Amino acid sequence: MSVNYGSKRVVVGAHYGLRDWLAQRVTAALMVIFTAVVLAQVLLTTGSIGYDKWAGIFSTQWMKALTFTIFIALAYHVWVGMRDIWMDYIKPVGLRLVLQVFTLVWLVSCLGWAIQVLWRL
Repeated sequence: MSVNYGSKRVVVGAHYGLRDWLAQRVTAALMVIFTAVVLAQVLLTTGSIGYDKWAGIFSTQWMKALTFTIFIALAYHVWVGMRDIWMDYIKPVGLRLVLQVFTLVWLVSCLGWAIQVLWRL
């Protein structure tokens, strides 16, 4: 029979462990790859960079799909980071909930706006 001595340990904060740590690293790596792809396309184009060149870079279907994936990865990356900050530093539960809901609404609205802009190109 096991006997516990002392008080129970109360775990607070953002202790999600390996899953969130790995998610942030994977999304960061995806964003680095995307930046390299866009930078390579910009550097390989001849002439001055204007609206037509930018629209041409993002007009192909594979680039739209890659950009959409990066928008999702960026939103998830930001969500994990902000959620951890709110959980670690905001102790009143009500205020933390308001900030988390605000962050989610803000991220979803930014994602919706970015997708609308992407599909207009």
